[in-house]
Amino acid sequence: MSLRFQRLLLIILTLIIILSAVLLILYNTRENISYFYTPSEIIKSDITINKLVRIGGFVENDSFNKISSSSFNFRITDQKASILVSYNGILPDLFREGQGAVIEGSFDNNDVFNATNVFAKHDENYMPASIKESLKDTGYWNKKYK
Repeated sequence: MSLRFQRLLLIILTLIIILSAVLLILYNTRENISYFYTPSEIIKSDITINKLVRIGGFVENDSFNKISSSSFNFRITDQKASILVSYNGILPDLFREGQGAVIEGSFDNNDVFNATNVFAKHDENYMPASIKESLKDTGYWNKKYK
């Protein structure tokens, strides 16, 4: 074999290995990627009953009902459509009306979304209250932060 043929063979073999590694990574991650649907997308789609999905949106104002200490009903909206959500468990500290949330669960026969997990979303300006107080005490607090 000539040196030129060996180099060509090495380049082709390297490209095949890199391509197969990329394809293997993409194939393995396709089932681990978690997207969420907006309420409008859920209503337009044909999501089956008891299929685990995520819904993202805002907690609709004046829709939060506390049934018991760990049972809640509320509506998730994207300002175009809303979905009634039922949740049994402990809600995150940042969860409140008008705040963004991602809800994981499934639909039952009555078009009620039974949530298994609730994730509260916050904006980039969020700061825990303890850190905020500490900054105020040391004089480093900037008034532009809320």
